[in-house]
Amino acid sequence: MSTFFKQSKWIILAGALFGCLGALAVNLGNPSNMGICVACFMRDIAGGLKLQNAAIVQYLRPEIMGFVLGAFISALAFKEWKPRGGSSPIVRFVIGIFVMFGALVYLGCPVRMMLRMSGGDLSAFIALAGLVAGILVGVVFLKKGFSLGRAGEVSKVAASIMPIVMLVLLAFLAIAPSFIAFSESGPGSLHVNWILGLALGAIVGFAVQRTRFCSIGGWRDIFLAKDFYLFSGLIAFIVAALLTNLIAGNFGEGGLVTTIGSRTVDVFYKAGIHGQPIALPYADVEGSTSFFGTAVAQYIFSFLGFVVVGLGCTMLGGCPLRNLILSAEGDTDAGIAVFGMIIGGALAHNFAIASSGAGMGANGGIAVIIGLVFLLVLGFTAREKA
Repeated sequence: MSTFFKQSKWIILAGALFGCLGALAVNLGNPSNMGICVACFMRDIAGGLKLQNAAIVQYLRPEIMGFVLGAFISALAFKEWKPRGGSSPIVRFVIGIFVMFGALVYLGCPVRMMLRMSGGDLSAFIALAGLVAGILVGVVFLKKGFSLGRAGEVSKVAASIMPIVMLVLLAFLAIAPSFIAFSESGPGSLHVNWILGLALGAIVGFAVQRTRFCSIGGWRDIFLAKDFYLFSGLIAFIVAALLTNLIAGNFGEGGLVTTIGSRTVDVFYKAGIHGQPIALPYADVEGSTSFFGTAVAQYIFSFLGFVVVGLGCTMLGGCPLRNLILSAEGDTDAGIAVFGMIIGGALAHNFAIASSGAGMGANGGIAVIIGLVFLLVLGFTAREKA
């Protein structure tokens, strides 16, 4: 046990730091029951660039830029920046689109799922079950020889594109030109000060790059090799976020007063599924005659949406955050997947796929089913020959 903690201390510290900052982001201005969500934030960036026209989710989230730039600095400092790519880029792009569809039907990436869990939103356990199921299917495919092909060396210019794109987005955020959209209401209008958001993202990006923290890899490595290194970071994240939410007053909607040392603190503790902020209602939508408007459908597709996320990200080699970090390390294949996710965020709103507090998008269930079929067919057919 002592050997395990000695080997895992840095990822445990990184996970705890990330969980704490993710929870505190709500108190600093980010949306309730969200804090940090890679999928939602990339969707907001798509809106800020006017790739989708949902006025309430348009903002150039500085945390995303910070993730990439912090990881880029770390990779350069520790000589881990390595230009590489060419492993089925168009397939990765499409997987990225479907991963985003699955995430936005549930309303969150794996990071937000853990933050919702630690904030008292019990619907996160539905998504967690789907995520684990999807990762298990992905592990089966990996054991059967699934592969998107081998990456090769690429030019330094190609490997630098993602950090350059993030610097351009950062300039747009700071200057606020007229061709960039900024929400005036809704989740997109709720955000931390952009300098603080950039710093928060850079700290997390640096820590994640150094430790390889990954919300998909943690489960995958247990199933594939009984390796608990990455998983220890996930546990640290959840525990730290839970404690932070309790102390900061982000846990559910009820409350009690407790004393911590010499201080009296309001600790909110009410947990549940219904009525959580920026989440599916998990109740029948009044006036809807469609199956997708029922509470049953919301439960089913929260699960299946995250099956798509778990399976798709296992195929991509990591969660949405991990792909951002890899793109900062010079991995152009991860960069292509990230661009697919951004486009997926735009399509999810343009084609009524994304959910909202009012219920599922009209085409959300269909998109999840198509994505799941695509990934299963890919899993059975994309195998490395001996």
